[in-house]
Amino acid sequence: MSDVIPARFHLVDERFADCNGDYVVERLHTGARKAEGPVYFAAGRYLVWSDIPNERLLRWDETTGAVGVFRHSSGYANGNTVDRQGRLITCEQGNRRVTRTEYDGSITVLADRYDGKLLNSPNDVVVRADGSVWFTDPSYGISDDYEGNRAESEIGACHVYRIDPQTGQVRIVADDFTRPNGLAFSPDEQRLYIVDTRQEPSHIRVFDVTPDGGLTGGGVFAECDFGRFDGIRLDDAGRVWAAAWDGLHCFDPDGTLLGKLLLPESVANLTFGGPKRNHLFIAASTSLYALRVTFGGARYPD
Repeated sequence: MSDVIPARFHLVDERFADCNGDYVVERLHTGARKAEGPVYFAAGRYLVWSDIPNERLLRWDETTGAVGVFRHSSGYANGNTVDRQGRLITCEQGNRRVTRTEYDGSITVLADRYDGKLLNSPNDVVVRADGSVWFTDPSYGISDDYEGNRAESEIGACHVYRIDPQTGQVRIVADDFTRPNGLAFSPDEQRLYIVDTRQEPSHIRVFDVTPDGGLTGGGVFAECDFGRFDGIRLDDAGRVWAAAWDGLHCFDPDGTLLGKLLLPESVANLTFGGPKRNHLFIAASTSLYALRVTFGGARYPD
C-alpha cells in the first residue's frame, strides 16, 4: 500500500507554470539502501529499478501495485534502460560491465573492457535509435565495497563510451570528465547531455552528436545549486530534468533553471512511463516515488 506526500512544485521561472500534475506524490516502495536506475517496460506495464548496496533489482507492477525482486545478485546494478527491442540494458557496477537481458532471461555482456583493460564501474546508459549503446564509467563501484567491489582502476580515468551496434567495438567519446554520471539524448538525438557529478560545481554538459557517432562541443549547460546532479531525463518539450539532493531540477533547452519538484529524500534518478508517458517515476535514497504530470517523457526516433 503506497503512502502520499504533498507535491511541491517550486517555480523559479514563469515558463515552469505549465509543469505540474498530481497534488500528491506517491511513495510506491521504501526500504532500499540506495535506489537508482528506474526503467519502465510499456508492454508489461511494470517498472524495474536498482537497490545497489543490496545487490538486487526490484520490480513494481503498475496493474496491481505489487513490488517484488526482479533479480538477486544483480552485480550491484546501477543505471538501466530499455533498448528499441524492449530488452533491459544494465550497468553492473560490481561486475564492471554493461549487459543486456534477453527475452529468455539470459544475459549478454555488451562491454566489460576497453583496449583490453577492465572498465571501472559502468554507471548509467542510454540507447540511440541506431542501436548504439552509450554509457558512463566513473569509479564509484570500485572505490569501496558498499556499492561494488573495491579495486584499482585499470584504465586510470573515468570516460564516456559508445558501443557500436554492428561490431560491438567500445569507443571513448568523451575523456575529460571527473566523474561522468547520468546521460540523456535530446528528443531528436542530435545532442547528448552528460552529468559530471564530482566536478565543482556539479554540472551538466551538452554535446553535439556527429554523423560518425562521435561528440563535439561539451560546454556547460547547467550547474547544480543544491548538492550534486545524478541521473537526467528529457521531457517532450526538450526540458532537462536532473536528479539532485533536494529533488528534481527542471531546465529549459536554453539552460535556464525553470523550477524544481522538491522531495524529502535525495534523488538519484528518474524516468517517464505509463500508457501516455506522463507518469514520472523517481528513485530517491530509500524509496521509489511517482506522480502523474501534465507533460510526457521525450519520444525518440524509431
